[in-house]
Amino acid sequence: MKTAKSNIMTLEQFKDKHYGKRGTARRDDLEAGYESFRIGALIHKARLEKGLTQQELAEKVGTTKSYISKLENNVKEVRLSTLQKIVELGLGGQLELSIKL
Repeated sequence: MKTAKSNIMTLEQFKDKHYGKRGTARRDDLEAGYESFRIGALIHKARLEKGLTQQELAEKVGTTKSYISKLENNVKEVRLSTLQKIVELGLGGQLELSIKL
């Protein structure tokens, strides 16, 4: 009995194949887009865990519901100072950043 060759690949292998190795422009664009998406998803998840509407979060931070929606849906990039306000004032959390080299 012949076994079929596995077409399974890791996410890293998929990105290498379709977007190039790390350090190439296309791959860097992909990674940057993912980080923006991830921030929006994290804000959305934290807001729901706190039981806040977008309007309530916006009022706590001093911005608009539309802006919060755009962040959560990866339509708009967030400034670091604004992200800090959202996390600390709006969600009652603490923002932690790290740099990996």
